[in-house]
Amino acid sequence: MKYSNTGIEDVMEYPRFTFNPKEGIDNPALVISDDPDPNPCPVPRLCQLKRAEGQGFGFVLRGVQGKRGHVIREVEPHSPAEVGGLRDGQRVLEVNQEYVDNMEFPELLRKIQRCGLRVFLLVLREEEYEQAVSWCLDLQEVARSNRGDNHDHKARLCHVTRNPVQGLGITIRHVQGQKGMYYLSTLTAGPAERAGVRNGDKLIWVNGVTVANLTFSALNKIFKRSSIHVTLLVIDRESESVCIKRRIPVVADLAECLSLAHRPKTMDLVQGPDGYGFLLRQEKLRVSGRIVHLLREVEAGSPAAQAGVEDGDLVLAINGEAVETAAHELIVHKIRESGQSVSLTTITLKGRDYYRQLDLSPLLFYDEDIKEAQNGPDDRGNLLYPTGPRLCVLDREAVGFGFNLCCAPDKPGTFIGQVASGGSGQRAGLLRGDAIVEVDGQNVEDRSLEEVGALVKAGLTTLKLLVRERTEGEHLGRNGPQETQVFVEATDAFLGGKHDVTPTIIQYNSTERHIENLQTFCLLKIIFICDANDGDLGS
Repeated sequence: MKYSNTGIEDVMEYPRFTFNPKEGIDNPALVISDDPDPNPCPVPRLCQLKRAEGQGFGFVLRGVQGKRGHVIREVEPHSPAEVGGLRDGQRVLEVNQEYVDNMEFPELLRKIQRCGLRVFLLVLREEEYEQAVSWCLDLQEVARSNRGDNHDHKARLCHVTRNPVQGLGITIRHVQGQKGMYYLSTLTAGPAERAGVRNGDKLIWVNGVTVANLTFSALNKIFKRSSIHVTLLVIDRESESVCIKRRIPVVADLAECLSLAHRPKTMDLVQGPDGYGFLLRQEKLRVSGRIVHLLREVEAGSPAAQAGVEDGDLVLAINGEAVETAAHELIVHKIRESGQSVSLTTITLKGRDYYRQLDLSPLLFYDEDIKEAQNGPDDRGNLLYPTGPRLCVLDREAVGFGFNLCCAPDKPGTFIGQVASGGSGQRAGLLRGDAIVEVDGQNVEDRSLEEVGALVKAGLTTLKLLVRERTEGEHLGRNGPQETQVFVEATDAFLGGKHDVTPTIIQYNSTERHIENLQTFCLLKIIFICDANDGDLGS
């Protein structure tokens, strides 16, 4: 509008246009821009849900009949789901950074159940999901683009065992003037480095305690209280930068699990004439007051005992479904409806307390579908590894290296006998029955038990064993029921202890069940390999 002497006059103001051939068009109204992308990539949302014990997440997950995808429905007001950002109709792409859009619905439910009290869901709005499907976009690529290259840039969970000589093998560096900024320097080939800690890693938490608000004195006290073991959450600088850029929280739930102190175990039971042979009891813990479901009164020789059930095992899952917080009657019902067989996933009370301290679900990093190929100890100290040679590095402790040796008479080869639960051998990855290939770089496949034992004993503070699984011909009891097999096992006193022991072979006839020339040695333990009908070690 423009004022004049005659009143108000409408005047249209236009920007002045000039053309300079050297500079091109300088009229903003005529600037030519690229056409917008007709198919913009949808942007997923990462939602963190955290619930209290005994509380649900507050949403319903449904499959779409005849269509792909999993839909969020019935989000309860003020629930962990609503607070975390979930909305009705959203489609789930990832659970804890694992792509699940093509996962079977029951498997996805079990995965969310195993996450415990906290879960991270990557979701896409319903209309964006439908558009992406109509445009034939790769939804896995859509999910991956949201976190960039973060798949290879994660925090790491590392369980470190103190060495009598090297300690934990780490030095803590505090950034002056920045509270809670701690970085780690590692000893080459030390306990921390072997557990997965890298030189220069940033320390996030220790035994579940976040260090961001800790003084150096308080942090030092935590390490001192952890006299033997310590569990660390660490991340390197590059990975931290990626997480910050992508707004991905640095938490243990999304970390790479390199080692933990306890593992659940899954046992498959087949019902016998007298049932499974255990009693399921609901008990209240004295100190915490928590209600737990424990396996009690395991009958000797019963299907439960043969499968490895032990008195006091805490039930985590039935047939892969998490039931730790379920009602006792529901757990009993699930066992009964399983019919003649059932799969139990359990952990000891000590192991459960360990995960509570870390604020993690014991099932978070445990997948029953690959339970025979886990890179970590189960709750009884049994290590389950894929086939192939493995290099195990052991630290000498007060009781030795924590394993025994055995061999077969008149046959080549030395094998791992018993592996002490929680000992150096167990933590390094030794399995009962492993065949020893090398001791500190020396091939011992054709050496005698005495020679191998001497090499092991010569290890001062660290021992390196290259081991492999037994071959088919070396497996126990494969030569028929009539063959007598003799194995001699030396205790830790022989393997790095204070006393010298000469292994003595004791004859055992597997058919007549008769022991000849039996002698008793306080530092010698005899184990027998029974016939094919026995199928395992006897004593």
